[in-house]
Amino acid sequence: MPELQKEIHTSELESLLKELSNLLIKKDLMLVTAESCTGGLIAAACTDIPGSSQWFDRAYITYSNQAKHDMVDVPMKLIEQHGAVSKEVVEAMASGAHNKAGGINRIAISVSGIAGPDGGTPGNPVGTVWMGYADDKGVNSKLLQLKGSRAEIRHETVKQSVGLALTYLKR
Repeated sequence: MPELQKEIHTSELESLLKELSNLLIKKDLMLVTAESCTGGLIAAACTDIPGSSQWFDRAYITYSNQAKHDMVDVPMKLIEQHGAVSKEVVEAMASGAHNKAGGINRIAISVSGIAGPDGGTPGNPVGTVWMGYADDKGVNSKLLQLKGSRAEIRHETVKQSVGLALTYLKR
């Protein structure tokens, strides 16, 4: 990615994170993440911001199927039936992370996808990413079909997941 484009993407993410942090603080909420394809990049982006301890609670890095099961209680049967990159699994990840963190005054975002360059299938090509969101009102999800390198797909997933959290927090 050219340096100028990287700076634009970084400043856009910083702007979204500032908006998210302000909203979380205003609503007295803490953020929890359950990450697969991003491997902790969402948590890292959040904790890069000074004062993030006021609004960021914890992260679960659930890269493997077993980690999804062990750490955020995704049933193995669900993974076997729908695959790790699915609406059902990402919603279970978000719900599980929300519940494990205590639920009250927490929101959770989750991501599971195929960042490439390998691993895609006709049904789930490289760039397929599911994002989940959970709070005390319920669970929601969104499908992304991204293009680019592994790094670009992962970075865009971070940005889009922050945007998803903002969308639901503003409702």
